[in-house]
Amino acid sequence: MIGVVEGREAGAVPVTLVRKADFETWLRSQTATARRWLKASGFEAKAGQIQTMPAADGAVARVVVGIDSADGPWSTGDLPNRLPAGRYRIENARSTAEANDAALGWALGAYGFSRYKRRARPAAELIWPRRADRARIAALARGIYLARDLINTPANDMGPGELAAAARSLGRRFGARVSVIAGRALLARNYPLIHAVGRASARPPRLIDLMWGRSSAPRLTLVGKGVCFDTGGLDLKPSGAMLLMKKDMGGAALVLGLAQAIMAMKIDVRLRVLVPAVENSVSGDAFRPLDIVKSRKGTTVEIGNTDAEGRLVLADALAEAAREAPDLLIDAATLTGAARVALGPDLPALFSNDDRVAESLLAAGTAERDPLWRLPLWRGYRRMLDSRTADMNNVSEGSFAGAITAALFLDEFVAKNRPWVHIDTMAWNPSARPGRPAGGEAQTLRALFRLIEDRYGRRTR
Repeated sequence: MIGVVEGREAGAVPVTLVRKADFETWLRSQTATARRWLKASGFEAKAGQIQTMPAADGAVARVVVGIDSADGPWSTGDLPNRLPAGRYRIENARSTAEANDAALGWALGAYGFSRYKRRARPAAELIWPRRADRARIAALARGIYLARDLINTPANDMGPGELAAAARSLGRRFGARVSVIAGRALLARNYPLIHAVGRASARPPRLIDLMWGRSSAPRLTLVGKGVCFDTGGLDLKPSGAMLLMKKDMGGAALVLGLAQAIMAMKIDVRLRVLVPAVENSVSGDAFRPLDIVKSRKGTTVEIGNTDAEGRLVLADALAEAAREAPDLLIDAATLTGAARVALGPDLPALFSNDDRVAESLLAAGTAERDPLWRLPLWRGYRRMLDSRTADMNNVSEGSFAGAITAALFLDEFVAKNRPWVHIDTMAWNPSARPGRPAGGEAQTLRALFRLIEDRYGRRTR
């Protein structure tokens, strides 16, 4: 259930969408009683402003909502939880875009994480608007729900094994093939960095590999950081920094949610999803500062800090992805605090070795109201990762340009002649806003889907 349902409009409470610029003209078309009520209530059609209109018996006769095209879906994001339970219908969507925004905002606002605590009351439901692209909206909403659920689940119930089980369940739903390499088999199959990071946990590390689509279609590979909990390892995090580390698999959640939307819409790609799933723990078998580990690519990596583990597990997965030279390679990770310092919680950092792809993704983010901000792969900072005893260090000695040096580390493991996108995301809403409840968030999922949809076409023939 995504809060938007099939049903007859008869009996559903009408919802009227009003733009502030049109408010005075619209108001003159209403009854004198309605005008007095709206004036007394202070309704001015500001974006997201909601006003219920009472019937003679005290029930809700109509809901008037202020919308702004710049807000996209968020104008209706508060409605599922602010309106009385029941069914509603949009009575005046002027275009497919407006109907889509209304439906998507409602769906994302209806989300609630109820695995451990029952919702106080059911969300209000919306009858599908007539012009809405139902398949696309449902695919995006369900993909975002999946990602939010995975991130919100605490680490005691979302370890590497449970993340692999979620991928297997997704694969079964869409006929994808899912394979998993676990524990010491990672060494036998040459994934030494994934094994090194995850070996200290009682829950063995894994590489999850999902394949879907016809073999001759353009190859799209998604890689997601699946650190199910990050203590920092022997470079232990302080308690405040460790508190939200259940979300350190937010990149994995994002690519799995995106994969669900791609498969649901039958985008014509040969999709591969790689998720290195680990728990960065402390034990006698933990990897140590100044250890040197040979990566899958053959590059030796000196461990300058065990709390920079995400780039290590991604390195082995990216090296495997590069082996196939995909048409497009995308990785997503909750990788650096530096990106959050630079851009805050709302703007994921975008890095890319391909200007055309980067510009297309930024445009898609703007169109979908799912923004990103591009940071440079400044090659001059590569020297910060130099090591005296290995091919490279996993961190720089100083505190400068942390998001950039992390991206430059990953750049060492991707094919130089193939388009690559790296997303450094927070994957979390620190506070609730319309359509975006506090907790796990699939930031950039809609932007990435728009890019992929535009690049490869919506449905197979």
